[in-house]
Amino acid sequence: MKQEISRKEYARLVREYAPQVLDLIMRLLQDRREAEDTAQDAFVKAYERRASFRGESSFLTWLLRIAYHEALDHLRQRGPFMEDIGELTTVIEEEDLSTQREERILLMEEAVEELPEKDQLLLHLFYYEDRPLRDIAYIMDAEPNTLSQRLSRLRKKLFLMIKKKENE
Repeated sequence: MKQEISRKEYARLVREYAPQVLDLIMRLLQDRREAEDTAQDAFVKAYERRASFRGESSFLTWLLRIAYHEALDHLRQRGPFMEDIGELTTVIEEEDLSTQREERILLMEEAVEELPEKDQLLLHLFYYEDRPLRDIAYIMDAEPNTLSQRLSRLRKKLFLMIKKKENE
């Protein structure tokens, strides 16, 4: 028998974690309305499953894992994965960059956009959100060592892609 979700508890969860959950889902779905609906589903599912939270990770990491799987389910229902889940942005002061470095960053962003969405998400969580591999592994339902190897391969792949773009 499902418990009734109190408005007060639901509102607290949404207020506290909505920005992070919505950001993660938006990176996969690339549609604000779909992301908001999927985020709402993730919050409901998390609240209904709150008794299964064992504290093996932070509550936010546990919630992001649920949101990640909800977004993947939504993508499966939609059809083939989208190739672009958005830009991986880097916060850099423009006045400190040389023109050559700016061009290289643009090439890197273009290369990242060409990667599959799961790789883009891994890069975003690791570099942009500065999440530990342990948390990312939990969110993406993978082993930390596997993700570490994947990051290493991605760095090499991006390096080669950027070199190729520079030579074009």
